[in-house]
Amino acid sequence: RTIYVLDEPTTGLHFEDVSKLLIVLNRLVDTGNTVVVIEHNLDVIKCSDWVIDMGPEGGFRGGLVVAEGTPEDVAKVKASYTGQYLAPMLATNRKVATKK
Repeated sequence: RTIYVLDEPTTGLHFEDVSKLLIVLNRLVDTGNTVVVIEHNLDVIKCSDWVIDMGPEGGFRGGLVVAEGTPEDVAKVKASYTGQYLAPMLATNRKVATKK
């Protein structure tokens, strides 16, 4: 078993490549590994098992845990900027769009 830590792995990726990345990350988790991702991409966040939202702002105005839990839990926290943008996405679909 391995712990993988990725920092902004979607930077520069096309949305179809993000879908491929999520398939690989899910495969790692499904085989018993732990994957920790630092990410701003909402397609990745909405597919996560657990989210820790840091903020409320960046830099010296941040560093606090604003919300934590499932994506649905975070979407309910009014103080979470991430949650505010995540809520409408979750209302549609928690899975990332994939081309068939």
